[in-house]
Amino acid sequence: MTHAVIDTTTRRRAAAVAAGLATFSATTSLAHDDLYRTVAGTAADAPSPLRALVDLVAGQGLLVLVATAVLVALSTAVRGERDRFLLTVAAGIGTVLSYGASELLKATVTAERPCMTAGVDIVLGCPPHGDWSWPSNHATIAAALATACLLVAPRLWPLVVPAAAAVAVARVAGGVHYPHDVLAWAALGVAVTAAAGVLAPRWVSVYRRSSGRR
Repeated sequence: MTHAVIDTTTRRRAAAVAAGLATFSATTSLAHDDLYRTVAGTAADAPSPLRALVDLVAGQGLLVLVATAVLVALSTAVRGERDRFLLTVAAGIGTVLSYGASELLKATVTAERPCMTAGVDIVLGCPPHGDWSWPSNHATIAAALATACLLVAPRLWPLVVPAAAAVAVARVAGGVHYPHDVLAWAALGVAVTAAAGVLAPRWVSVYRRSSGRR
């Protein structure tokens, strides 16, 4: 069956990561001010090369994940692996849905950026009022893209997992997000993308069987 390309271990790992991120997010949100000040302040006081690295990863780190996801999709298409290509498309839809959900909630909750209220020096420029903090779009997209890659090509985890984590950490270290801004929505990116990757192939499989009976 089509959905057999997603092994049980991969699905369990995705669920465990999402649950762990959500739990850790809830814990850190209780002391987010202190943790934010520590991480952002340490980065701001770091030597210039480290500050430049934080700036680069926070702003451009997603490109690594986007490029990897595109290469995975192209690889499955060129090889004619229809089931795996379908899984790639489904995971891509999950990524878009994750981003849409983060944008909707960002506009609904309207949480101010920590750099607007904490009064600390930061590495990145503080976004203007109206560019809200919670949730982090970057963390959501990074986690979703990493999950999409892992569903299709689990062997890529040494690349995509550290890349997604680096983006999330850099957004906090850069001073533009609280820790729970990135953790909660990294969990959403994992959960929604994994769900799309699991459910979409099953729906297509059901459709094919029902069409064949006609």
